[in-house]
This record gives sequence, C-alpha cells and structure tokens, in this order.
Amino acid sequence: MFEDYFRQYTLLIFFAAAAVTVPIGMLMMSYMAQFVKIRPSHPTAVKESAYEGGMPPFSGRPVRFNFRYYNYALLFVVFDVETIFLFPWAVKYGVMTKQFGFAALGAVLIFLIVVTFAYGYAWRKRTLEWVTNE
Repeated sequence: MFEDYFRQYTLLIFFAAAAVTVPIGMLMMSYMAQFVKIRPSHPTAVKESAYEGGMPPFSGRPVRFNFRYYNYALLFVVFDVETIFLFPWAVKYGVMTKQFGFAALGAVLIFLIVVTFAYGYAWRKRTLEWVTNE
C-alpha cells in the first residue's frame, strides 16, 4: 500500500524535474550555440527596440491600455465557462433524465438564468458598447 503511494510521488517528482530540466536545457543549448557560431549574435539598437505587430513605437513611454479589452475578455471567459459546463450536460442528459428527472433540467435552467442575468446587467450598464457617449 505504501509502495504505491510513494510510487505516485516518485512519478510526480520525475515529471516536475523534467518540466524544469527541459526548458533550462533548451535555453542553455541556444546560449552555447552562439559560441560555436551556429547562432550568430549581432545586437543593434533596431533589434533591441520594442515593437508590436511589426510597427515601431511612436513614443518612448508605453501607451495606456484600454480597459474595455479586459472587460470583453472577462465576458468571453464567462461565455466560455458556460459552454464548457453546458456541453457535457447536454451530452449526458438522456442518462440523467432516468436517474434525476427534472432536477437536472432545473439545475441547468438556474445556471442559464444566472448567466443571462449577468449578460443582461452588462448590456444594461452599456459595457458591451465599444464607444460610449459620456
């Protein structure tokens, strides 16, 4: 019994060591490759400048990030989680009907109502509009 318990931790330690060793090994091989002239290193001011999508920066300081990107990302995550929870329920609903009856349907309907109210609240507060007239 204890052998199996410790064997599982041995596998966990093995995979953790591999997860640390492989990326560090790759970075070290890449670093060593420049000394053998496999990967040349010619840093210039243009190569070290920051850019986004191939466009050079217009100023030295970073531009303020629009919060609406985060808002849309959070709403997308809520929609994604809703889909992740709803799909397995829809696949297994035939089996669940015999066992639980309307309790399974009621649970999913409550879940959908809560998510619908959340989207309704976001719509009412006009957070889904990109340009607001304030």
